[in-house]
This record gives sequence, structure tokens and C-alpha cells, in this order.
Amino acid sequence: MTTRDWQGKRVTVAGLGVSGIPAARVLHGLGAIVTVVNDGDDERAKAQAAELEAAGITVRLGDGATLPAGTELIVTAPGWKPDKPLFAAAAEAGVEIWGDVELAWRLRGPGAAPWLAVTGTNGKTTTVRMLASILEAAGLRTAAVGNIGVSLLDAVLGDETYDVLAVELSSYQLHWAPSLRAHSAVVLNLAPDHLDWHGSMEAYAADKGRIYEGNTVACVYNVADPATEDLVREADVEEGCRAIGFTLGTPGPSQLGVVDGILVDRAFVENRQKQAQELAEVSDIDPPAPHNIANALAAAALARAYGVEPAAVRDGLRAFRPDAHRIEYVDEVDGVAYVDDSKATNTHATEASLASYDPIVWIAGGLAKGATFDDLVEKSAKRLRGVVLIGADRALIAEALTRHAPEVPVVDLDRTDTGAMSAAVREAARLARPGDTVLLAPACASMDMFVNYNKRGEAFADAVRALAAERA
Repeated sequence: MTTRDWQGKRVTVAGLGVSGIPAARVLHGLGAIVTVVNDGDDERAKAQAAELEAAGITVRLGDGATLPAGTELIVTAPGWKPDKPLFAAAAEAGVEIWGDVELAWRLRGPGAAPWLAVTGTNGKTTTVRMLASILEAAGLRTAAVGNIGVSLLDAVLGDETYDVLAVELSSYQLHWAPSLRAHSAVVLNLAPDHLDWHGSMEAYAADKGRIYEGNTVACVYNVADPATEDLVREADVEEGCRAIGFTLGTPGPSQLGVVDGILVDRAFVENRQKQAQELAEVSDIDPPAPHNIANALAAAALARAYGVEPAAVRDGLRAFRPDAHRIEYVDEVDGVAYVDDSKATNTHATEASLASYDPIVWIAGGLAKGATFDDLVEKSAKRLRGVVLIGADRALIAEALTRHAPEVPVVDLDRTDTGAMSAAVREAARLARPGDTVLLAPACASMDMFVNYNKRGEAFADAVRALAAERA
């Protein structure tokens, strides 16, 4: 769309915050008549509204349900649920609804950088950052953008030019991005999450699957998760676009996998029936946990789809360092390793985390978000030396442990104060033996006790370091 298309266009932006404010400013700068609506009217919202109003943008606080008169387009923050009254009113009036990702896609200029897109229940940020590291190692101008925290609008409209973008997309963002067409894309995995927003697992999976629509080169899927391959089959892609699998086992033709500790490519080689290209060693991946190897294979597949040479895959993976609170080694105390995976906020992520260590003293609990824990506990029971439970919904995990791991000792900490994590670490240390791993992998959200999972992980690391100092 050209600047002329926006002149005088009446656009309603739904929601303030990290996506709504940049969208409002961009649209206003293009000449649109912008009204921002927001459910809340707290002090932070009032301060944000004042800044926008000073720039000439209308803001309506405390009423996000009513469609402003004359609205021709809604641009929504990704967190706004599809069943909002505002959207029902828009549908009745025949008004289109875009997310900030859709807006960024529509505002790309001629010759814009193609998008290599990543979604999935878990592993998105790590995979996108691995991909960006590989692309940088290939000498390409790139950035990790999207749901990872760097605004796509900034990437698309900023002064810096890119060869290709590594784009993380959530299911929320994909729901509101009907015209997105990536160069290549991957759905890493699918497990129940955000079902309160999507309404059902089927709707959640369908929104994830939107990432494959219109792909031009490759739709990358997880061989171990057949639901991701099903989404590829259902996608309407460009002629010649290929389905590329990744597996922790020996790859077949058109797949990437692992052979004798080597990541190999049987997809982007001249004779994939008989040949395989070595890309990197498992030891090049930090940490070399199974789910992280899968992330690396997915990143490598997207990079290879873009034409990146094998040496850059290796160099990029070697250079990559994971973000904090993602299976992050903290310290060793009395022969026991302490690992922070506070980012494991759902059962799928926690299952992968628990599969990486044995034996384990597991620290778990928080806000369950409607999750159940029987399957997780049943699969992981044999690895557990003991369990320390914290948080509001710890009883749900305790009940699953009673059913499926009755012999595992459990400490139930009925505390939500700031010292609760220190107590949890001390109880875990009491249960652990030399050679064990104390693993914070809560399987729950953090907001019952902490501002976010980062603060929870920091509290764990602080408690471990205090323990180490005492015993030094």
C-alpha cells in the first residue's frame, strides 16, 4: 500500500502497549485518521494516551467494546481475543481486522527482505535467534524480529536495510495476519496452550498453520509431531514449495536429522536419495538437550532453504548463546547441578526439559492456565529423585504425582512470599544426591508469585548462589 492509500483513512487501533502505540504512530504518520481504543484506564494507560494525544492521535480509554463511527479498518494488538465485542461490531459493519504483523507485511516496500518465519508452542525464540546467528555467519544483513521483542514495523519501516528477516510469530499474531506469505516457515511443535484465547485445540492449530500459507520455497515440519506435517498438507503454497522434515533420528530424503552426533542435510543436496551434507556437530549446540537440537535443525532447515552454505550453519550454531532462563546452568553445589528453565511455563516445554536430565529433583508449580499434569508426570516419573512444589496451583501437580509417582518424595511449600524460592532451593538440595540435577521447570506461569518468568528464574539463581556461598 502507498502513502496515498492511507490519507484520510479512518483506522481504529485496538489496545495500547508494545504493538498498539507503534502502530498508531505509524498510521498517523501515513496520514490516517487514527483512534486508539483501550479497555483499561489506569495511570500507565493515561500516560500513554497523553503522549499519543499530544501527537494528534485520538485515544478513548475505558471503552474497547464500541466501534468508533466511520471506522474503515481495525489494527489490533495480538492479545485481544477474537470474541471481543469490538470485533463482532466490526464483522457486522464489514470492517477488516489486521494485527500489527499484517500491517507490517502490507507496508513493506519494493524489494523488501523476505521473511523466514517460525512458530510453535515451544522453542520459537531460541530457534529464531539460532536462525539469525546462522544468517549473520553467512554474511547476510538480518535481524531477529516479531514476537521476540523487536517490532516488525520498526524492521520494515526503519532506515536499516536487510537481506532477510528471522521472524518469530505467535498464534495470536498469525490469527490476525491473513495475507502474510513467508519465503519459508516452520511449525516447531504443537501442544495445548492458550486455549482460553483460541477456544479449542483445533482453532489453535489452525492459527499456527497459517504460517505455511503461500510459502514459496519450504514448509518445514517436525517429523516427531505429525500434527505439524498435517498443517503442511493442508496449506495452500506456491507451486514448487517443498515439505522439509527435521528429526532427531536418521533423516530420510527431504529431511534434516542426526547421524552419529552430526547434524546432516538430506533435503538441500543434489542427490537427496543417496547423499547427505554434514552441517554441524551436536556438540556445537548450547545446550545439546534433545529439544534444543530439534530447534537447531529447524533453524538450519530454514537457513538452507534460503541458500546458506553448510559452514555458516556450523559457525552460526557455535556462536549462538541461549537467552537466560532457558535450561540455563547456574552452578554446582556439593556435586549437584542447578539448572534454571523458568521459561518452561507449560507442560510441553517442561516435558522436554525433564527429558534432558536424570536423575532430577524437580521444582515446579505456579499458575496452571487450565493445564493438566498426569501425562507429564507419568512420562517423567522414572527420572524424579524428588519434587518441590510452589505456587497457587501446586495441588494439581501433587495430585498427578500421587497417581503416577507415589514413591517420589514431595515437598509442598505453602508459601508465596519473596523467600519461597530460597526455601524451595534448600528443600531441593536436601533431597538431591551428588550427580543429580535440581531443575526449575515449573510447567506453569509465574504471575501468582513473580512479575514474570524472568524474575522467577532470577530468584532461583540468587538462591542457588547463596547456597553455594554458604557451603564454599
